[in-house]
Amino acid sequence: MVYIAILLGCIIGALIGNFAPIISYTYSEYLAIAIVAALDTIFGGIVASIKKNFNMGVFLSGFLGNAILSILLTYLGSRLNVDIYLAAIFVFVGRIFLNLGTIRRHYLEKCTNFIKSKRDKKANKSSEN
Repeated sequence: MVYIAILLGCIIGALIGNFAPIISYTYSEYLAIAIVAALDTIFGGIVASIKKNFNMGVFLSGFLGNAILSILLTYLGSRLNVDIYLAAIFVFVGRIFLNLGTIRRHYLEKCTNFIKSKRDKKANKSSEN
């Protein structure tokens, strides 16, 4: 279910992106940090679904909360003339890589177990003959 929502969101985003006006340079920092925060939440949702503890309420609140908080930090940083958004990007990108590593290990283990079970079945067939 989560994968379908992600795929649908990507398709809708691509379609909207083709017809949307170009974002000005003034707002590009805000959009970039919001996208990174949203990606962090999406990868966290995938990890939660892999671990069988996905909760839609937690996902949606994290999605909106992370995006809004990161935009507010970016705004505060621009008002103070300090690049606070860089700290948020480091945190979110670090968490994205951690979640991506968890997803990769899960599917690598699943693939390895599948190959091992195929090999064991083949070995059992040949030993019976």
